[in-house]
Amino acid sequence: MRPGWDEYFMQIARTVATRATCPRLSVGCVLVREHRILTTGYNGAPRGVAHCTEAGCILVNDHCARATHAEANAIVQGALHGVSLAGSIAYCTHQPCVNCSKLLISAGVQKIVYDVGYPDAVASELLAEAGVAIAQFATLEATRA
Repeated sequence: MRPGWDEYFMQIARTVATRATCPRLSVGCVLVREHRILTTGYNGAPRGVAHCTEAGCILVNDHCARATHAEANAIVQGALHGVSLAGSIAYCTHQPCVNCSKLLISAGVQKIVYDVGYPDAVASELLAEAGVAIAQFATLEATRA
C-alpha cells in the first residue's frame, strides 16, 4: 500500500536518524516544501570534531554537549547550500527542544510533525506564539484510519 506524504517523510526521518553518531539518542529531521525534500539532518558532532561514537559524549546537565541536534543540522545544510527553508514542514523523529524550536521558527518552518514526544512547555509556547503548527505523527495517522 502506498504511504501518505506524512508517513513517507516520517519514514525518511527515521532512516536519516540511523546516521546519528551520538549513542545517547538517534534523531533525524527532514525539511520539506511542496512534497520535496529540502534538507536532512541527524544528531552528531560538528564537522571536523570527533563523533561521540569515537571520543565519547561530553555530558552537561545530562545532555550531550558534543552533538549538534538533528534539526539544527538540517537548518545548517540549508545555509551551506543556499536553500531557503521558508514555508517548509519539519518531519522529526523526536519533538524539538526549545533551542531547536527557536531555530525552526527563525528559519521560517511553518509546521512540525514529530514522532516521539519530548514535552517542553517553553518550546510549545514559542511555537504557538510564532504561529508554527505542531502535530504528533501518531495523531495524524489516527485521524486517517
